[in-house]
Amino acid sequence: MAHDFPLFGDPHGGSSPELSREAVLAAVEARLISTFGEPGGRAAVTFLGADRIEVLRFGPDAEGLVRYATLGMSAAPMADPTSPVADQVRGPRVELVLTVRGGRDSVLRTLATFAATPQVEGLVVAPGGSLDLGSPLWDGAPFTSVLAAEPGGLVEDLELAEPADPVRFLPLLPMTPNEAGWKRVHGAAALHERWLDQGTDLRDPDRRGVRLD
Repeated sequence: MAHDFPLFGDPHGGSSPELSREAVLAAVEARLISTFGEPGGRAAVTFLGADRIEVLRFGPDAEGLVRYATLGMSAAPMADPTSPVADQVRGPRVELVLTVRGGRDSVLRTLATFAATPQVEGLVVAPGGSLDLGSPLWDGAPFTSVLAAEPGGLVEDLELAEPADPVRFLPLLPMTPNEAGWKRVHGAAALHERWLDQGTDLRDPDRRGVRLD
């Protein structure tokens, strides 16, 4: 799987009971439920060398929108890629949220794969970066990658006990192969501008790629 996030080193350090995996993930799930309501389904995937990742399904809502949210990625912080050792308490923590009109449940494993990349590949997933699966995000999808958008607009940041960073919920925006290639050259902001200028519905599972010439 291709990506353009930085790499980080080996984990090191400890954490308090308030920041245990169980405590953090219970708080994350509570925040998701308070935002979207009770999940209508959930799936779990475990990758070699990584802890269990769940994906929760919420909706459809009144607009027919289905939200898929990861649960497990934020159990440990991602490390600063410039640091020689990783801190198990301090560092960015995120979960991923994908919104698809009508839903596409075959995306569940894709999201779990993306959520496991900090553990498996040593990545810091941050707004403006992208993840490329190299194959359709779900069965028949015209998209093979996603752009990580800014947090806070869909799910409010979750504050944790100090000195831990808050958990941020990053929306994922599907990209066609051409959009992903154009973004690598021109940047995330320029692609966002193209989407806005052309009135792109990024939640449409069948949308066509925007004009890039």
